[in-house]
Amino acid sequence: MVLAELGGCISNALRKLNNSSVIDKKELGKCLNEITHALRDADVNFEFINRHINNIKNNINFDHLSEGLNKRKIIEQAVFNELCSLLNSEKPSFTPRKGKPSIVMFVGLQGSGKTTTCTKYARHHKKNGWNPALICADTFRAGAFDQLKQNATKAKIPLYGSYTELDPVKVAVEGVERLKKEVYDLIIIDTSGRHKQEASLFEEMRQLEQATKPDVVIFVMDSSIGQSAFDQAQAFKQSVDVGAVIITKLDGHAKGGGALSAVAATDSPVIFIGTGEHMDDFEEFNTQSFVLRLLGMSDLPGFMKKINGVVISKDEKSKQAQDLSKGKFTFRMMYEQLQNILNMGPMSPLLSMLPGFKSDFMPKTKEKDAQAKIKRYMTILDSMTNKELDCKKDMCKSRIMRVARGVGLQVKEVTKLLEEYKRLAKMFSKVKTLNTPHMLKRMGGLQGLMKTLQT
Repeated sequence: MVLAELGGCISNALRKLNNSSVIDKKELGKCLNEITHALRDADVNFEFINRHINNIKNNINFDHLSEGLNKRKIIEQAVFNELCSLLNSEKPSFTPRKGKPSIVMFVGLQGSGKTTTCTKYARHHKKNGWNPALICADTFRAGAFDQLKQNATKAKIPLYGSYTELDPVKVAVEGVERLKKEVYDLIIIDTSGRHKQEASLFEEMRQLEQATKPDVVIFVMDSSIGQSAFDQAQAFKQSVDVGAVIITKLDGHAKGGGALSAVAATDSPVIFIGTGEHMDDFEEFNTQSFVLRLLGMSDLPGFMKKINGVVISKDEKSKQAQDLSKGKFTFRMMYEQLQNILNMGPMSPLLSMLPGFKSDFMPKTKEKDAQAKIKRYMTILDSMTNKELDCKKDMCKSRIMRVARGVGLQVKEVTKLLEEYKRLAKMFSKVKTLNTPHMLKRMGGLQGLMKTLQT
């Protein structure tokens, strides 16, 4: 869970109120002091801290509270509301529309993860029905085009760029014109960054904005930069019309509060957060869900949205229903389910959305072991022939040995896979559709799944 240390400190401060026989202004003061220190340690801007702490104090008037009201709950709600307010919960002014060309320009300092984020953004929208394409307008950094080309190829996103043209404005304008003719409805421009804020960087951004007239400018901010995030965000906002923010590298930085609070300097909402290096380590930012998870509370809507994120076409569902009705659960179906689990990402953040689970439910070492086990199973399945993948019968000993040799593992590893396959086949023998939520339900929820993967 991102910013787990900050969330833990705030939660602990609120929990201490339970141990108080009387909750009054003095106890509230102690609680708010602890929250203040936690926010400071997370590099949240001092001015914002003072403003929101004062708002909490002003919204809780012990003299006017009726007898019998749960003061702890009232304080908890006030803290929750102010954290949501601090994270700037307004909706973005622009949302791309399918079928209509939209231009999105990305800006940010070098090293912020801007180029990778462009591809993640494109891939996210492609999975949700858009037809995106990328433009590399970064002619300053050596290797920028190659990096974006590699990412785009991996994500299967079309890319426009040039190895010879040095004028970023010319590349961007030509790219936009061509991609509009080719009927792409989301044109994403990756721009140059610098190691620090320079006049040449801001001038280049202004020229690109004037020439391409983007529907929205997205500012990509590195979460690890701390207090300097505010000044950085303000400088970008003064140069171009920043309309949205994406915060990167929120997978391991307890000091991400600096970036989270600095979005106020752009007067623009956070729309996505990057939580890792992989293409799927990217999620839409919802303020209330984020704060709920930060404080260790349940986020059932976020949980359901995540596990239902694997889209299965109507044709696939129909075929699966027919196969399952005939008792046909194949190795190929098993492969698809394992792939769906990997696509959901790390399990601990998912479990942290549910009541009763802590964000550290599964230690990182066990999390990696579980992911490795799934990948090992998938590698074994990759070694099977199409006939074997579509077969529902047990494999004979000679085939087991052949698959083991083909993948370079011991026979016992293949045997473990077969045992897991039989268990899943039995589990799905009574369902009419095959999808990740059904699988999780049959396995006893995510907790049951994690127990299975740890054995």
